[in-house]
Amino acid sequence: MSEEDPLKALSDMASEAHARIQAAHEHINPVVGVRRGMRDVGIPADAMTVDCLRTRRRIMLILHDEQPGVLLYQFVTLDDEVGNEFREVSLSDVSVQTLFDWMEEYFGGPGLH
Repeated sequence: MSEEDPLKALSDMASEAHARIQAAHEHINPVVGVRRGMRDVGIPADAMTVDCLRTRRRIMLILHDEQPGVLLYQFVTLDDEVGNEFREVSLSDVSVQTLFDWMEEYFGGPGLH
């Protein structure tokens, strides 16, 4: 089996998690986007955002070339766009369910139904 492109793998998982979250929670309609702007300014990384326009919250996901196999992530608001502190998780520990859980918990929290 050939090694899959980590950005494609993450994108595929995010797409499936997006479909699941929409089926489970009508009020959560996340917008998933891939940003290549970091590479344009010389940072060897790809970024993916998962935004919830209703709650103005964002999940930022970073795949950095210098940290293969690691997903950097943070929960911020759309107004902040990006924060200073990133958490790390092994990419092999991230699944569709992980992304679904993050969206459900961060975007669909108490009082947002």
